[in-house]
Order: sequence, then C-alpha cells, then structure tokens
Amino acid sequence: MNKHGAIIVIEDDAEDQEILGDIFTRLAYPNEVIYFSDSEEALVYLTETKTKPFIILSDINMPKLNGFELREKIHTNLDLNLKCIPYLFFTTTSSQKAVMDAYSQSVQGFFVKADSVEKLEGTIRRIVEYWQECEAPNYSPA
Repeated sequence: MNKHGAIIVIEDDAEDQEILGDIFTRLAYPNEVIYFSDSEEALVYLTETKTKPFIILSDINMPKLNGFELREKIHTNLDLNLKCIPYLFFTTTSSQKAVMDAYSQSVQGFFVKADSVEKLEGTIRRIVEYWQECEAPNYSPA
C-alpha cells in the first residue's frame, strides 16, 4: 500500500463524481484523486501503471464490468494483488447478498453512499484516515 499514492474512484455517475470531487477538494488530502467512469479503463490503468495507488473506491453497478467483476480481475491478477491496494465498494444501495459477495472476494470495505453531502464527507474522511493509519505487508514510508 502506498499511502502517498492516488485515490482511485471508479464511478460511472457524473453527478456522484462531481460531489466526490468537491468533498476531496474540501478535505485537501495530498493524494491525487483519479476518476474513472469506465471500469475497463480503470483496470487498464491499474495493470499498466508502475505506481501503487493508495485506495480504490468502486461503485458496484457499472456498465461493461460491474464492481464485482472488476474486483475479481484485480484480485486474481498477481501483480495487482502484490500492490496491496485496499479495494472498497462505495455504492448507492446494498443487500445482505451483495455484502456477503463483496467480502467473499476479500473486499476491505462496503459502504453505502450517504444521503447528504455532510454524511458522505464524514464517511470519506474516516475511510482515508483509517487507511492512512493502517499497516500493510508492503508499506514503505518513503
């Protein structure tokens, strides 16, 4: 895990991207935030980049590859798996089955998007601060 790496947001809804962008601007984390509307483009980026992103926030309901399919591809890719990038679902709705399916794929978190910007900002703050404190097998402070 690279605590100084980019925060990857995989979200196909432009309005949600804009809201998240405003929140990340207010929170002013030093991490670059990279948005993908297309999960296949995100997968290409993740497999081709030499840098190690900090965390991945992924929607579930997306065209082409849904969040579960994307997670499976990332989880079974040895090079990506070795990067130890925390993968969290950030979605509009949840069901017990979706939560169980997510954790069976070793997802590190499952969050439902809050119904207000203030609550959403609080959730984002807690997520980032948690992972900033967390240790990973390949973490190096440099």
